[in-house]
Amino acid sequence: METVRLTTAQAIVRWLLNQYTAIGGEEVPIFAGAFGIFGHGNVTCLAEALEPVQDRLPTWRGHNEQSMALAAVAYAKAMRGRRIMIATSSIGPGCTNMVTAAAVAHANRLPLLILAGDTFQHRIVDPVLQQIEVFEDPTVTVCDTFKPVSRYWDRITRPEQVVRSLPQALAVMMDPASRGPAFFALPQDIQAEAYDFPARFFERAVHYIRRPRPDDRDLERAVSALARARSPMIISGGGVHYSGAVGAMTSFAERRGIPVVETVAGKATLIHDHPNYAGPIGVTGSAAANSVAEDADVVLAVGTRLQDFTTGSWAVFKHPDVRFVSVNTARWDAHKQLAIPVVGDAKVSIEALDGLLGDYRAPESWLRAAQGHIGAWHSYLDSWKSRDVEGSPAYAQVIQVVNRLCDDDDYCLSAAGGLPGELTMGWRSKSVGSFDSEYGYSTMGYEIAGAWGARMARPDGDVIAWVGDGSYLMMNSDIYSTVMTGHKVIFMIMDNGGFAVINRLQVGTGGAEFNNLLRTARHSEYFRVDFVAHAEAMGAIAERVERLENLPDAWRRAKAADRSYAIVMDIDQYTWTEGGAWWEVGVPEVSDREQVRVARASWEAERKHQRVGV
Repeated sequence: METVRLTTAQAIVRWLLNQYTAIGGEEVPIFAGAFGIFGHGNVTCLAEALEPVQDRLPTWRGHNEQSMALAAVAYAKAMRGRRIMIATSSIGPGCTNMVTAAAVAHANRLPLLILAGDTFQHRIVDPVLQQIEVFEDPTVTVCDTFKPVSRYWDRITRPEQVVRSLPQALAVMMDPASRGPAFFALPQDIQAEAYDFPARFFERAVHYIRRPRPDDRDLERAVSALARARSPMIISGGGVHYSGAVGAMTSFAERRGIPVVETVAGKATLIHDHPNYAGPIGVTGSAAANSVAEDADVVLAVGTRLQDFTTGSWAVFKHPDVRFVSVNTARWDAHKQLAIPVVGDAKVSIEALDGLLGDYRAPESWLRAAQGHIGAWHSYLDSWKSRDVEGSPAYAQVIQVVNRLCDDDDYCLSAAGGLPGELTMGWRSKSVGSFDSEYGYSTMGYEIAGAWGARMARPDGDVIAWVGDGSYLMMNSDIYSTVMTGHKVIFMIMDNGGFAVINRLQVGTGGAEFNNLLRTARHSEYFRVDFVAHAEAMGAIAERVERLENLPDAWRRAKAADRSYAIVMDIDQYTWTEGGAWWEVGVPEVSDREQVRVARASWEAERKHQRVGV
């Protein structure tokens, strides 16, 4: 047998270079690049292996391990899971900084390969720099913290183990039923150790994402439920994007006369003026979609985890006999809430259902009713344009201006705080697949880092990153990264003086304003951060826009700029888009505050609509 003598780190890199997939008829490397911050745990071996192959596997220098891994997640999302980025760190804090990013990838069902340095396997020199010591188990290192947030986890303790483990990890990341982050702990001594690897291990391999077909018996049950529906509804989730099922789902909805609502991850499966589009659903949804959901008797949920924000904590569906049909590649998701499960690829499953439904079509009055709801919703959104602005504008007003001005192929990105709700409700998608709000894990700090990764994946159009002052202060260094690497992003920095949306929740559940707005947090001096100066210090062009009528000119300057551009605006702390569903949070059963007792009574009234299995 022909062999090649390499270190473990060299073997990993050589194998990664030879994994390909087909996209649009062209074979491209699955691993598009690596984000890396080097330390003693990965610089001497893994960096030594990465440096000679930069032309084939570019390494991008991050400035925070969490943010660079978040950029990798956003890249995978923009590529619909078809290509993967690598994130590598040293041991200790560099490693644990990536735990949050791994959780983001896990919650969003997105591939991410993490290669983290680890302590010495021989343990002779324990404790090494940055090593924790678990007294009762010397085999434990900080790498073990990734076990609950990884779909695949391994510690390489012998070089030859990578021959078995790397293909298994890639299989997990390429399988839509199990897709998520794969983590490798690489002890420093094992990275350096050489082994005679079989040459066959490094042969070029072409992989593809499988399209599993559902069981015929599940299809029969699903068709039986759909064929009796008088008021059916489709919930379009992120899986519709990842499957490439937008065309199949759209044709199905058009032919059957079924309104389509979207989850946060499924937003932009239909453009905003499509006749079957009924709006975003749930807590961060529209009155239109939630009204449709209230009356639906059969809900076809496609590619969605049915998160509480989608279902209004399972209180938004009020038809007494509502049934769910859940199409999902993941068995776990397909079986939620006593749904009729259709375990399979979204595109294949929808086409199969369509082929079995005969001439079924929902009553025309049902779709007309949904169109009436969404028409009223669009009128409501339009009303924000003509509202008088006293002081700072509302989120909705800024969003409507930018939405009107942006190009069809611009990519709207956000994550945590008030912006995901405002954008999900108010952003009217102009093209399919043009929206990313990281709400699977709702991660502050994703916005700027994620925009960097998304821009790498989307060379056409602009990436518009919406970021609040809270998220900006938490993680902002990748503004510098976008400038340094030439990946232009337009940053909409919305400053409402703290965590205003959580302040809204606090007050809305009877609490006093406390520790969320900056002026209500403990301080000796209250002042506002100069975000313009800060963004400029990292190389971006930046300007503050004081008045809404000045925003169009600023937008044109941002579009024409040759590098990242930041538009900073003050935003009203108390004005919000209304129309979402109830959301269950813990409201104290006992309190000295009358406002809390009132909120508790309201909570109890709403919870009566909550379903335990539908």
